[in-house]
Amino acid sequence: MTLDLAGNQLPPLPRGIILAATPLGNVADASPRLAQALAEADFVASEDTRRTRALAQALGVEIRGQVLSNFDHNEQGRAVQLIEYARTGTVVVVTDAGMPIVSDPGFPLVEAAHEAGVSLTCFPGPSAVPVAVALSGLHVGKFAFDGFAPRKAGQRRQWLETLRNETRAVCFFESPHRIAETLADAAEVLGGNRRAAVARELTKTYEEVRRGTLEELAAWVREGIRGEISVVIEGVTKKEVADVRELIDEVEALVSGGMRLKEACAKMAEDYGVSKKVLYDAVLKAR
Repeated sequence: MTLDLAGNQLPPLPRGIILAATPLGNVADASPRLAQALAEADFVASEDTRRTRALAQALGVEIRGQVLSNFDHNEQGRAVQLIEYARTGTVVVVTDAGMPIVSDPGFPLVEAAHEAGVSLTCFPGPSAVPVAVALSGLHVGKFAFDGFAPRKAGQRRQWLETLRNETRAVCFFESPHRIAETLADAAEVLGGNRRAAVARELTKTYEEVRRGTLEELAAWVREGIRGEISVVIEGVTKKEVADVRELIDEVEALVSGGMRLKEACAKMAEDYGVSKKVLYDAVLKAR
């Protein structure tokens, strides 16, 4: 028998598939319904079965159902099996930390459940995305989540190019091994003055959130940081986009005076706090 926070008995688990969020690091963030799901489900589909068993032990519950691995490399095939189990029983889907599907396994099963008409619900809980956005100290009234930043430098820069005129804040995950390169690229493509925040080890003992310009953050991470990392980059304001167009004539005046175009754009970008790349492209387009 599992009780809620008020000491009342929770209702039985529904038949079908349950997506259940797991703590990012602090076990106390686990909900009573997550504990119930782990204890009472017929099947537990887990990204890492060892971590899931350790979580259940930390929550003081015993997993009585069958535990099956469900990770990036087998989830497509596993979905068919889990759908069949969900027709007559309860299948709980958990990942290592946070909400399934949000840059974690789960989508093939959810898609298959919709197509098969199998009952699907969610036991909500922790997710690094809203936590990082809330703690960023940036304008995040509207934001987009882009998963993990591309690994390869060329693809990463192409992705950053798509954010140059993005007015929404953008949140993404990054590896501690690539964060320095990613922030250096971001500062170059988006402009060193664009504000951002780096959040690491959320809800854990060494939680840290650092806010600053992309240039400042790129310098900070140059020596290396550890842990699970979420990054939030503030969107460009409409005023900033307009300012870039207003600076074209001033750039051209500097060029007419003998300055190279890239140097003129760099000077005006620094003076007015706009992206050098955005300004340079705007001048070329105006020509």
